[in-house]
Amino acid sequence: MTRNPLSALFSRIGDRRPAVTAAVFAVTAAVGIAQLVHPGLYDLGRRDGSAIDRGEWWRLLTGMFLQDGWLAGLLFNLTLLAVVGVVAERVFGRGSWLLLYFGCGLFGQLMSYVWLQPTGAGNSMCVAGLLGALASAVLLAPRRFRIPIPWRLRLPALALPVLAVVDTVLHDNHGLPALLGLALGALLLPESATAPSGAFRAPVRQSVARD
Repeated sequence: MTRNPLSALFSRIGDRRPAVTAAVFAVTAAVGIAQLVHPGLYDLGRRDGSAIDRGEWWRLLTGMFLQDGWLAGLLFNLTLLAVVGVVAERVFGRGSWLLLYFGCGLFGQLMSYVWLQPTGAGNSMCVAGLLGALASAVLLAPRRFRIPIPWRLRLPALALPVLAVVDTVLHDNHGLPALLGLALGALLLPESATAPSGAFRAPVRQSVARD
């Protein structure tokens, strides 16, 4: 048995460097450091319901790069992005990663504005979308690709939608992006071993000729 069970999910991707994760990490870190040096940037770019009502819709985008947790939030969210982002990029490929990260993040920002938390900032909702997509990959891999996934990974994947619903009921804004990531992950995961370039490929058995 392989030491790292996740390796079965992207063993056919090759030695792909997580370029998209690294780029988004660098931009998020740069914006976060700029916010710490110039605290006024936070008020200029955070998600602010009253400002968005006045037409400043761009705050839904800039709110994904600023951090309402300041230094602690920046360090925590960058760590999550580095760990979850690298795995998600290996599983889904670069294009799908961008759709998951920014699609779920923007959805979370929008739902926060209209319902849950009108004021705030951070990229944690983007990472929640990636987590949801990875949960889909773990749950679908045994049936779709005949890849054995241990229960220590399947149980958290099964728990994620339940926890996401509870999170939403408690009026937190991470559950809905996670649920959207779960749905998008199922759609973006290839149906067979023949996967498009940059996307997840299932292992292919090869017969070996014997003399």
